[in-house]
Amino acid sequence: MPVSCWSRYVVPMLLAVLAACSPAGVPPPDAVASSPVVERVSLPSPAGAAQPDLVSTPDGSLLLSWLEPVGETGHRLRFSRRPAQVADWDAPRTIAEGTKWFVNWADTPHVYALQDGSLWAHWLRSTGPSRMDYGIDLVRSGDGGATWSAPQRVHPAGTPGDHGFVTFWPQARDRLGIAWLDSRQKAAAGAHAHHDDGHHGGGAPMMLRAALYGADATQRAEWPLDASTCDCCTTASAMTDRGVVVVYRGRGEGEIRDTRVVRFDGERWTPPRDVHADGWMIAGCPVNGPVVVADGATVWVAWYTEADGLPELRAARSDDAGDTFAAPVTLAKGTQVLGRLGLARGGDHLLVSWLEQAPDERQTLVLGRYDGAWRQTQRVDVATLSTRGRASGIPRLQWSDDAAWLAWTDVAGETPGLQAARVRFR
Repeated sequence: MPVSCWSRYVVPMLLAVLAACSPAGVPPPDAVASSPVVERVSLPSPAGAAQPDLVSTPDGSLLLSWLEPVGETGHRLRFSRRPAQVADWDAPRTIAEGTKWFVNWADTPHVYALQDGSLWAHWLRSTGPSRMDYGIDLVRSGDGGATWSAPQRVHPAGTPGDHGFVTFWPQARDRLGIAWLDSRQKAAAGAHAHHDDGHHGGGAPMMLRAALYGADATQRAEWPLDASTCDCCTTASAMTDRGVVVVYRGRGEGEIRDTRVVRFDGERWTPPRDVHADGWMIAGCPVNGPVVVADGATVWVAWYTEADGLPELRAARSDDAGDTFAAPVTLAKGTQVLGRLGLARGGDHLLVSWLEQAPDERQTLVLGRYDGAWRQTQRVDVATLSTRGRASGIPRLQWSDDAAWLAWTDVAGETPGLQAARVRFR
């Protein structure tokens, strides 16, 4: 019988009993108190825009970036800022445009803001001759995006193969940290990765590398972090009180593709370690990387796996800056789960977004709200998408002005476009 039909005298007592024995993932009593409010948000991006990125800045603003087509073969990377407590987005500004870019539904450009006010951005440029030869172009702006530095390649010039799946972090007030997947050892072995064929078994593995850039936009240091990673899963990073943690999907013996973590204390990196040994054996890349947030020494990681035979979203918590993690909990499980996760902290809660797909292939963007122990308090279906398959890309999630903000790609007819929503919890 629905809770609304129960006696108001019985409900409090029953909810108290349920709360005492509810496992992780089951909504506690406050989940029935009120429903989240979902508001659709107008964006300044034009029809044809796709591959969104959404980030929070040190001053509380939101930065939204996207790719839009130019002419027959060109692309333009643009961004818009929404200052805190302001209803409208600023007029879009162009970061760069060109005709030899590598554009992919999962390996997308990013923007970032440091405390000194500088903006940073990257995109992928084809380096040829293979379609999967491409590299990372990095630029910096010191005037709010009005002008940008000349693009520089993050990896050595002339390095064949693919380089991408970037994550940024603030190494200092005016210093940027960047990690990426790098195929130089794969290319040296004579093998190329192919994102679209879903077949990544065999051959030399991709690797995870990182670098630091100073206020003059020059590289100050660079390291190899892991010599065997999954080929094409997104990476993510977060700052702890012991340095940045970077999470990514590894590639172990027997094609085990589990989530790993490394940490940088400002001088040296820790060896890679598993967040949890799921034991997912897959001779291919699921293009479904982990996400992470942190506060002090507490680190929360969420990821996609099919280790038990069904699509599943798992999450774990560390209280020692990523040295060890508690046993994972299940956030969602079933054939409907697509993954493509987003993760943000909002007040005392964690917000997780993901995509689900119905039997008719219609996709739904889901937002879950959790406490710090990964107990779900609320869930809301944010939007039902018109698109199918990979065209929806990877939705983005941030917390700003006491609300969760989400941006994603949908398709009207055959034309992609960006959509957004703001979700308030009462």
